[in-house]
Amino acid sequence: MACVYIPVQNSEEEVRVVLDQLPRDASDILDILKAEQAPLDLWLIIAREYFKQGKIEQFRQILEEGSSPEIDEYYADVRYERIAILNALGAYYSHLGKIETKQREKEEHFINATKFYNKASRIDMHEPSTWVGKGQLLLAKGEVEQAFSTFKIVLDGDRENVPALLGQACVQFSRGRYSDSLELYKRALQVYPECPGAVRLGIAQCRYKMGQFEKAKQAFRRVLQANPENVEALVALGILDLQTNEAAGIRNGMEKMQRAFEIYPYCAMSLNYLANHFFFTGQHFLVEQLTETALAVSNHGPTKSHSYYNLARSYHSKGDYEKAGLYYMAAVKESNKPQDFVLPYYGLGQVQLKLGDLKSSLSNFEKVLEVYPENCETLKALGHIFVQLGQTEKAQEFLKKAAKIDPRDAQAFLDLGELLISTDAGAALEAFRTARGLLEKGHEEVPIELLNNIGVLHFERGEFELAERTFMDALGDGIWRMLIGGKAQPYPIDANASIVQYKDMQFFHRLEGDGSSVEVPWNKISILFNLARLFEQLHNFEGASILYRLILFKYPDYMDAYLRLAAIAKARNNIQMSIELIADALKVDDKCPNALLMLGDLELKNDDWVKAKDTFKAAKDASEGQDSYATLCLGNWNYFAALRSEKRAPKLEATHLEKSKELYTKVLTDRNSNLYAANGAGVVTAEKGQFDVSKELFSQVQEAASGSVFVQMPDVWINLAHVHFAQGSFPSAVKMYQNCLRKFYYGTDSQVLLYLARTYYEAEQWQDCKKTLLRAIHLAPSNYTLKFDAGVAMQKFSASTLQKPKRTVDEVRATVAELKNAVRMFGQLSVASNLHFHGFDEKKIDTHVSYCKHLLEAAKVHCEAAEREEEQNRQRIELARQVTLAEEARRKAEEQRKYQMEKRKQEDELKKVMQQEEHLERIKEQWKSSTPATKRKDRSQFEDEEGGHSEKRRKKGGKRRKKDKGSKSRYETDEVEADVMDDQEEMEDEDANMSYREPSNQINHQGDQGEEAQDLLAAAGLEDSDAEDDMVPPSNSNRRRRAWSESEDDEPQQRQPQSSPNGDNSAEMQLSDGEVGGEDGSLNADEDD
Repeated sequence: MACVYIPVQNSEEEVRVVLDQLPRDASDILDILKAEQAPLDLWLIIAREYFKQGKIEQFRQILEEGSSPEIDEYYADVRYERIAILNALGAYYSHLGKIETKQREKEEHFINATKFYNKASRIDMHEPSTWVGKGQLLLAKGEVEQAFSTFKIVLDGDRENVPALLGQACVQFSRGRYSDSLELYKRALQVYPECPGAVRLGIAQCRYKMGQFEKAKQAFRRVLQANPENVEALVALGILDLQTNEAAGIRNGMEKMQRAFEIYPYCAMSLNYLANHFFFTGQHFLVEQLTETALAVSNHGPTKSHSYYNLARSYHSKGDYEKAGLYYMAAVKESNKPQDFVLPYYGLGQVQLKLGDLKSSLSNFEKVLEVYPENCETLKALGHIFVQLGQTEKAQEFLKKAAKIDPRDAQAFLDLGELLISTDAGAALEAFRTARGLLEKGHEEVPIELLNNIGVLHFERGEFELAERTFMDALGDGIWRMLIGGKAQPYPIDANASIVQYKDMQFFHRLEGDGSSVEVPWNKISILFNLARLFEQLHNFEGASILYRLILFKYPDYMDAYLRLAAIAKARNNIQMSIELIADALKVDDKCPNALLMLGDLELKNDDWVKAKDTFKAAKDASEGQDSYATLCLGNWNYFAALRSEKRAPKLEATHLEKSKELYTKVLTDRNSNLYAANGAGVVTAEKGQFDVSKELFSQVQEAASGSVFVQMPDVWINLAHVHFAQGSFPSAVKMYQNCLRKFYYGTDSQVLLYLARTYYEAEQWQDCKKTLLRAIHLAPSNYTLKFDAGVAMQKFSASTLQKPKRTVDEVRATVAELKNAVRMFGQLSVASNLHFHGFDEKKIDTHVSYCKHLLEAAKVHCEAAEREEEQNRQRIELARQVTLAEEARRKAEEQRKYQMEKRKQEDELKKVMQQEEHLERIKEQWKSSTPATKRKDRSQFEDEEGGHSEKRRKKGGKRRKKDKGSKSRYETDEVEADVMDDQEEMEDEDANMSYREPSNQINHQGDQGEEAQDLLAAAGLEDSDAEDDMVPPSNSNRRRRAWSESEDDEPQQRQPQSSPNGDNSAEMQLSDGEVGGEDGSLNADEDD
């Protein structure tokens, strides 16, 4: 049993004080301490014992009395104990300030702590313990840098001061410099190995923050080895086990938390983790108890924030959003900033979004996004908020970012598709298809709503096969598969009956009687209705009617099914059945605006004007004036009333038109995207003659209506064509009518064909007008107006043809045929009994018949004149044809003659070449058989004498060739061809001369060899007669024969000087021949030509 002894003054006795049995009232101890003037260290021991026993007030009372002025004066020489007491008080008030939540009280505690530390410094300003206490105070106040400087002062004086080392380690940990903090903790442990477990906890915390989890676990386990009941180490190890996210780790972690709770039930950290565990197990009552306990025992802000968060989400999961919001807000207040603990901000944003506080929710989610900028859930939540705020662009931005960050998040693509469905149907369809693919890939069930949306988008894009397939996937198996032909039907269904008898339900009763299941789940009604609308769009009215009746059989109050059946009956021109079906719908809801408006439209078709107007007003009243279509129908009623023929009065017409314009404008003011109101306004404007304005309106409506498969507005195309027609732009009007026919009516609407025929008529395209009217008559054979118009078109065509200044017999004959057809058409109309009903009478028809007969008489004269003119034209054409044929024959004969001449010329040239080659071969043979070299010496003298003569002969022969070039060929046919041939010869001779100039030495040498060859021939008795030309002048007849015979050798040499290696010898021989030829050498030239 621990005790202290207080010495009695002036005596050897002592007062024994048992520390475990200190009195509750500290005044008794104080009286003893003062009376006996006990040492101050005893004061400090007793105060510390009171503190250990949790008697804080007694602790403070003793220390404050021990630091009073009287004690300071009495113990003035005692410095250390006085400083220790003051530092103890400073540490006490620092702790109070640290745990205080109220700012004012916190500041008062810090002021008191500062006062005591300053008083201790005045006693001894160098005391290390005082500086350590000041550093702890600054650390508690959050003044980390000043605390660092304070601890540094102590460590500069004593590097092994353990409290200063620990304080500096805390500073570095607060700074986030965990490695430096770890080193300081190690130094403290090295200096004082007996440090308490808190030091090793600090080491473990640093390891944990540095990501060294295994070493952190080792440090925490070392703490437990030293103290198995260390709650902080148990909780830390439990957290590390929980963070593994494995079943074994989570189980071990929760066991450590439970053990920590058993050791110390007031550890807020373990309480919070246990509460978190029980939240996921659904034991909310335990969550509330544990968190309330944690809140009661903890003053630490972040810990309390976790406690409030656990409590808030417990209420959140139970649907108590008000309490959840309050506790989320408390958690946010306890957290200094979102970076410390962001989950309360997310939960608070969810609750505020649920309660409709969009701005506050947006602010909290944005704070979450600052901490985690790529959190998909936050991005999706922000997208939903911006959608509700009407900021669709921002919403798309956040949802697209979420889908991009996590491409496997099907919900992100679902949200994105729902957002884009009204602005970008293509992108929405792609998002929905991606979501469907992700769900199917993950083997998750695809929601029916998603399949329905995909089917509707395919429907809107005109992809009807894909839409049908998607709707069938959404519906799955059921009675509908049998009804639409997927399986054999047990009963034959008459297609005509299924359309005419729209209210017949006997078929389904028979199916039920036979035990077949005729069930339609409530969540598949919309999909079944959409499938029926698809069949209706594909003109499969039988399938659509059966499905609509199936819906009505199971759900008789389904209004839209009645209205669609009525629409089918109206499309089949069964107005009475359509009215009956709408009456059935009104029995379900007699104030249904859609049913009333459809009924008014049918009454208008039945020409029941007054009743239709009342019905339209009833529809408008049923919707309290909010249904724009009711106002639009009233505008249509006024417009049609203005055009009624029996009431065609200018004032009344203007009144109705102005009223209809007012109603159309009102609809456009409320809904500026209403296409029908804009079309009506354009019609009224056109009726007033403002065609440019109406054309602009119609063009905008046409452009807007072309983008949706659900908006079928042929009227705007027809109206736009009418405007082009009124402005005289007939080609544009024709094109618009044709496009309307092809796009909406498949070319089968007789009324639009009549509009088109009228446009052709005004454009004076009579034949196109007639063809168009015949098409319309084929579609509506009982329409006498079309037949009358066709007769008028034929009549007009015939008259215009006969009025032409020039016309062919075929045109006149076609005119006669058209006039006969017109007379026959008018004849058919004249026997009809109801002419007045169609707007014409017998007198009018007789007038047209008389005029056609008059044109027939005139056509006979025109036909005879045209036939005569055609005969003359035919004769002229025949004469021209014969002249052309004769000219062509002459041309061909000339070409043939030229071809034969060219062919003969080529043959002659070839013959000459061959003769020359034979001649050269003969000379070569003579050279080879010549005498030995003894005869060459005798010939050399002869060659020297004859050298000059041969040179003269060459010159003379060259001149004669030039003379021969100008002569006429005996084969030439006209002067032009002779000139052309002469020019060609001169060019060839010049080329030959050029080729002979270059090897001059070679030519001379070959000339000498030629003379030697002649000597050899003479010695052999085969000398050439040319060698004796100078001695014996030949007769004219011999010369002529020689010229004729040698002319064939001269032509190839002139035209082909390089045709053989011995061409030079041939040239020399030709020169000698030229001398012999004399004046008759011109024949050679002619021969060459």
